[in-house]
Amino acid sequence: MLKRRSILTRAAGVSGLAVFACRAAPAFWRRLREDFRREVEPPAYRPRIAGWPQTGLSAAWIGHSTVLLSIDGFTILTDPVLSTRIGINLGLMTVGLKRLIAPALAMEELPRPDLILLSHAHMDHFDLPTLRRLENRQTHVITASNTSDLLRVGRYGSVRELAWNESARVGPALVRAIEVNHWGARMRSDHYRSYNGYLIEAGAHRVLFGGDTAYTGVFASVRSSRPVDLAIMPIGAYDPWIRVHCNPEQALAMADQAGAEFILPVHHRTFELSREPRGEPMERLLEAAGGAEHRIALREVGQEFHYRK
Repeated sequence: MLKRRSILTRAAGVSGLAVFACRAAPAFWRRLREDFRREVEPPAYRPRIAGWPQTGLSAAWIGHSTVLLSIDGFTILTDPVLSTRIGINLGLMTVGLKRLIAPALAMEELPRPDLILLSHAHMDHFDLPTLRRLENRQTHVITASNTSDLLRVGRYGSVRELAWNESARVGPALVRAIEVNHWGARMRSDHYRSYNGYLIEAGAHRVLFGGDTAYTGVFASVRSSRPVDLAIMPIGAYDPWIRVHCNPEQALAMADQAGAEFILPVHHRTFELSREPRGEPMERLLEAAGGAEHRIALREVGQEFHYRK
């Protein structure tokens, strides 16, 4: 079982999926057959975004690293992945991992985002079918260096690549790219692609999107006299991939270094990317938080968070 999961995890690290599928064909295709028979679970909650206030900070966990944010009515969507399966599109089917839990909102239920933030080109963060459906001249995109070639750039209002420490303004939001501890190759040969976390500042609010990262001390550079209201931090896929994915305790430590008041944990429960039990990342995060469990803003797919200063 561990060997089979390791095979699937390498595929879902989701770089070099096609090459790996060929080399590890028996176990890979056996897992795909099992996935076809498995039903995708419905989300435990469904956010009621129609009633969201037009002031303050609101957030909903749509699944995996996809979070819908509203800052004073300005909407941001992080790493949108709404497809049932992620991987290599072969026309009639996609070869890759199937969701465990359906997105909290279907595409037609999402508001048109003012801004899409893309952390890096891995297929569980940069889903081309989802991004195609989100194309709109009123929607702007910020992505990592050397990744915009994957998009149909002319179908968005603008597409801006940010290198580490570069910033761009979209509407009321100032977005700064942060160097995280990960890698950006989508396939095995495109190691030139970069990868980002982001600090978002809009109005009175500051939001940190950690993207995908192993432990790093870089988030301390975000700390200032103004607290980070919400840190969106990955907490899963650390076993055995701790060199490229942080564990829950490390995610909490990095959020603390950034001066975050609340933490929204992502990158768990949606795809089976690693060996740790499905519920373990959240259990460990809550234990690490100790008596400050109230800082964990959301715990289930579809839950909402609202904050006003």
